[in-house]
Amino acid sequence: MKQPAPLRTSLVQMSPGSDRAENIRTAETLARRATEHDRPDLLSFPEMWCCLGGGRAAKIAAAEPLPAPGSSEPLGPCYQFLQNLARSTGTFVHGGSIGELAGDHLFNTTLLFDDRGCEIARYRKIHLFDVVTPDGAGYRESALFGAGTEVVTARIKHLTVGLAICYDLRFPELFAALRERGAELLLLPAAFTLLTGKDHWEVLLRARAIETQCWVAAAACWGKHTEAMGEARYTYGHSLIADPWGHVVARASDGEGFVTGSIDPALNARIRADMPVAQHHRLPWRGPAA
Repeated sequence: MKQPAPLRTSLVQMSPGSDRAENIRTAETLARRATEHDRPDLLSFPEMWCCLGGGRAAKIAAAEPLPAPGSSEPLGPCYQFLQNLARSTGTFVHGGSIGELAGDHLFNTTLLFDDRGCEIARYRKIHLFDVVTPDGAGYRESALFGAGTEVVTARIKHLTVGLAICYDLRFPELFAALRERGAELLLLPAAFTLLTGKDHWEVLLRARAIETQCWVAAAACWGKHTEAMGEARYTYGHSLIADPWGHVVARASDGEGFVTGSIDPALNARIRADMPVAQHHRLPWRGPAA
């Protein structure tokens, strides 16, 4: 039986500010370079690449309503950019995350488009970053964003992918649920802080890969952005792809750019057969993984 071909995946690493139009131009430039250079099947962007920094007003201004499935509602600029990118390149596009306006509510939302530009999945970040980091910087994501409630998977060609965003990474129960729904690849866009990222980013990504026996592809923001009161914040970057054994097979350096790797489902199958941890669960609230 012929094995499915690996899914060539490019992660776009950005250093966005609060100017949505400028961020879209940068995203397109980097995505086109990745497409021309590496010919990926899947392009993936970081968390909140359309607006990072500024204050409440800037984030609300950069957010946009998302169309209902199958509707002819007007499209916001970020949605339109992602959809057109997928159509024009014939590539699956994982939109990292953008601000979604839903009535009076704002959500941190992932969009996934197929290679014809059709939306195939939408995920709202479940775990919100309400934390004081070791340098004393305070973050309160829940002051602006609502929390999602749905575990989301989708199909990209022959692979089932599970969706998560940034701080979700610290909650392994979500990734266990994605594995139970058949996930073989986990997409996790992020804007991880520099201080937490340097110690925890790679460790946690590799742990989630090992636990679930999934590939993990994590596109990240890098560099400095400025909050509304002029406070500087720094994100860690180091976008990476880890295999189901926990090895890092592709990694971005500092700065804007992209990194590409091949997601091979045959490796999932081999590791899961050799070490069938999904069949060994003994916790009464957990069912067998797919």
